[in-house]
Amino acid sequence: MTTEPVSFPRRHARTQRFTLGAPRAFTVAPDGSRVAFLRSTSGTDPASSLWVLDTVDRGERVAADPRALLGGTSEALSPEERARRERSREGGAGIVAYATDTAVELASFALSGRLFTAELRAGTARELPVPGPVIDPRPSPDGRHIAYVTRGALRVVGAEGEGDRALAEPESDGVTYGLAEFIAAEEMGRHRGFWWGPESDRLLVARADDTPVQRWWISDPARPERQPQRVAYPAAGTANADVRLFVIGLDGVRTEVAWDRARYPYLARVHWSAAGAPLILVQARDQRSQLFLAVDPATGATRMVHADEDPQWLELFAGVPCWSPSGHLVRIADEGGARVLTVGERPLTGPQLHVRAVLDVSDDDVLVSASAGEAAAEPEIGEVHVYRVNELGVERLSQEPGVHSAARAGGVTVLVSHTPGRPGSQVQVLRDGKPAATVRSYAEDPGMSPRMTLTEGGARRIPCAVFLPQNHQGDEPLPVLLDPYGGPHGQRVVAAHNPHLTSQWFADQGFAVIVADGRGTPGRSPAWEKAVKDDIAAIVVQDQVDALQSLAERFPLDLTRVAIRGWSFGGYLAGLAVLRRPDVFHAAVVGAPVTDLRLYDTHYQERYVGHPAEQPEVYRRNSLIDDAGLVDPAEPHRPMMIVHGLADDNVVVAHSLRLSSALLAAGRPHEVLPLSGVTHMTPQETVAENLLLLQLDFLKRSLGPA
Repeated sequence: MTTEPVSFPRRHARTQRFTLGAPRAFTVAPDGSRVAFLRSTSGTDPASSLWVLDTVDRGERVAADPRALLGGTSEALSPEERARRERSREGGAGIVAYATDTAVELASFALSGRLFTAELRAGTARELPVPGPVIDPRPSPDGRHIAYVTRGALRVVGAEGEGDRALAEPESDGVTYGLAEFIAAEEMGRHRGFWWGPESDRLLVARADDTPVQRWWISDPARPERQPQRVAYPAAGTANADVRLFVIGLDGVRTEVAWDRARYPYLARVHWSAAGAPLILVQARDQRSQLFLAVDPATGATRMVHADEDPQWLELFAGVPCWSPSGHLVRIADEGGARVLTVGERPLTGPQLHVRAVLDVSDDDVLVSASAGEAAAEPEIGEVHVYRVNELGVERLSQEPGVHSAARAGGVTVLVSHTPGRPGSQVQVLRDGKPAATVRSYAEDPGMSPRMTLTEGGARRIPCAVFLPQNHQGDEPLPVLLDPYGGPHGQRVVAAHNPHLTSQWFADQGFAVIVADGRGTPGRSPAWEKAVKDDIAAIVVQDQVDALQSLAERFPLDLTRVAIRGWSFGGYLAGLAVLRRPDVFHAAVVGAPVTDLRLYDTHYQERYVGHPAEQPEVYRRNSLIDDAGLVDPAEPHRPMMIVHGLADDNVVVAHSLRLSSALLAAGRPHEVLPLSGVTHMTPQETVAENLLLLQLDFLKRSLGPA
């Protein structure tokens, strides 16, 4: 299949959704003099370099260029590095991550499995000859050592390349030191496995043993000459990896950290700063209770700082727990029906804010990202703002309607803003709250702007985004395409430009496109998120139906031609929609769906529907496979295109194959599109491009000409 070089699907794929060339991953020096960040050289260049912005003279310079460091040779990634990037949804190349010392003078990073450092003031970079392949190198706070992982061993080397040695080596196959296990990286947002102490003389190191975890095989039938990949996958109800934590000194002395691992097996967060003792957050397997524990690094003993319980589940948040400079516990909690910031035992926010992450903690305040809470005076659909919070009150730093985040140190704040009316991101450097510099973006301009209406639908005021064709005039009804994610941790209705480009492209093909964030999606209230407990299927479908029918009263929607498309949870939702409500939905693109809930991982699946041995009926009630044969035979068979990457190790292709088998057994026509060599991310340019075109073709065939 060929397309014009300037078509939106090709540009969208080539630019990785117009993200290439945009600056990201900001680190501010504690004296505020410089900002380190990653950025590639153009909107089609996937290889990021490490840059430094001088906040005084506003000049930018390259601190490390991956092409120069590799001598023009292509990257070679180890299987462990590929897996790490898959877990973090990293589709770029070059320098995709870096770490710095406390002064932000020295940075370290891995390239092609080799260890490099960069002097950020001088702008020079060099390789340190160490055993590889290197994963996650991190300087000590004083910049004198680099710790890194290779082949499951945690090693340390001097910043000048001297004294390389192993601090912890795996005792057997299946054991790693210093790496996040699958569940931590995929579901907990913990992508690290070691943490330097503030004195640079020892580290906290996670030891993960996945020997108890069942083994699955990921194969590519299109390449029968290749051996299948053997992976440890902890499916719901089965054994997890055994995770322990050690304090390991540079002198080799090792002390195990003790807590009730039988009751609290999940090591969810680790924090170690000069403000207090090492701090860990551990969760029970059912995620209804958790402990905040302070660690004595000399003995490994722990003492409880705080305990949480929740009848549904406890969420994990970015940036917490941590200590304030004065030694108080900083956390985000669900209290009084709101998601609040708490320092010590005192909540500093109320129901007017829905706190989402802690960005920085200083002597004077806490910097957070938050949405308007349900008690806010005015709804702010899809907006996320940056706030300063302290005992005196709350101050909003980002003013423009949009989605904002920030990094801060030394009186300098890097404010990253995405707004509905402007492509890409705008990055402002503020000193003491006043503009000091702007970080340039090299991302391509999409050349189109969403014709978007942010609104609410139905009695529950479901957040929605509605897109109409740019050339649509009058009240002529349009065929409808619902384009949701619709599930936990996946907010799609956002007040920003680029996240909606694909929805607008479908709209410009002649559809009215609706994105609805029903119950279960983040950003509104704890009750909204947790309404799906034990009933994740029926509730998410009902909210899509309610949003659609409500919006039909205000927008030109042809309810006799309604399709739905989605990926991952959105694929699950799309399949549910046509199987459970064929009276409403007439076609579905079902991308990489979770169909048999018992085949998805422990930490995610058990959070929402419990343990399969304890609640088998809940699993059956929420299963997409069981729906395949339960629909009334008198109901029309709705067209369904199932799409799945054969190399997906997150939602394995068995989900789609089992759904196809169940549909076949029930006599229900459907199409299956297998993607050879493709993971859950679909980063390949030709795949990403043609997948959009094939979906469009399917929708037109299924609904009739738009």
